[in-house]
Amino acid sequence: MNESVPWTTKQWNITGHGGFDSLKYTEQTVPNLGDNQVLVKLRGASLNFRDLMIPKGTYPFALKPNVVPGSDGAGTVLAVGKDVTRFQPGDNVVTIINPTYLGGKMCAQAASIGLGGSVDGTLRSIGAFNEQGLVAMPKGLSFTEAATLSCAGLTAWNALFGLSGKPLRAGQWVLTQGTGGVSVFAIQFAKAVGARVIATTSSAEKSELLNRLGADHVINYRENPEWGSVAKGLTDGVGVDYVVEVAGGDSMVQSVASVGLDGVICIVGNVGGPGKGLPSLLNCWTNLFTARGVWVGSRLQMEEMCQAIEANPEKLRPVIDPDVFQLEQLKEAYAYLDSGRHRGKVCINID
Repeated sequence: MNESVPWTTKQWNITGHGGFDSLKYTEQTVPNLGDNQVLVKLRGASLNFRDLMIPKGTYPFALKPNVVPGSDGAGTVLAVGKDVTRFQPGDNVVTIINPTYLGGKMCAQAASIGLGGSVDGTLRSIGAFNEQGLVAMPKGLSFTEAATLSCAGLTAWNALFGLSGKPLRAGQWVLTQGTGGVSVFAIQFAKAVGARVIATTSSAEKSELLNRLGADHVINYRENPEWGSVAKGLTDGVGVDYVVEVAGGDSMVQSVASVGLDGVICIVGNVGGPGKGLPSLLNCWTNLFTARGVWVGSRLQMEEMCQAIEANPEKLRPVIDPDVFQLEQLKEAYAYLDSGRHRGKVCINID
């Protein structure tokens, strides 16, 4: 039975750049549904480092004034516009961060439209989304688990399998950093295809999680500041095939030290800040590796990833932090993510 459509939605808006106090929670009228739009009752969302940057005023891309934040969400279709063909009421769906990036090469137009940035996002109870910016939710996952796929999951998938002609293969080495969402997904995807993983972390507690996920080796980067050379030594001096670089800054030097000839460093974030003495483009030549920037991925890649997860939901089940927040607790969730104490994705339950 299809659910009735409420008149109002509870939502957060970013009203300025004064930090998390710029987040405002209100109840608003449900938006009118366009001909190509799908009205979704959102049931789960998850947070990313990007979400912290926007209210702090450090986000480098286009922003809509008073935007509803959040790129990651999963929920149930309540109604569809008259020209919608991909979904019907009752379907469970997941959002895509770049809703017009369907496949192929990224273009400026697709890059300029980002959910929770230049267009309203997922941190609300009901939202209208273009049908092209949604995919079917993998069976076997909860709504909060599925909501982790939009950014972190898709970024990791693209990093490992998105380079044309050079996807990750069984037996190759992958180096990941920390226990954030992208890194955890990268470990899961790498192990699923038979690759070997070296993971870095800063604590014994987080090492336990990495070992449970199947990491072949774990390096404490506080105890081993030259962890790039340590990682390379673990491969008998050959070097790793893929680095999923999420920290940026000083971490980049160690990533270059770890990578092997004809390897790939996928640069997917900058949580470590600007750093000093960064590698130059000349290092790509002197060390013979490819440096590749990754901005999430396309809808086609998202669909491929969701199919893989649905085929093996236990092995590829998203790792979410034990502390799941309610929608009205969003400021607390932002602060928790900002603290770095989380293990896996920080999620929001939307009743």
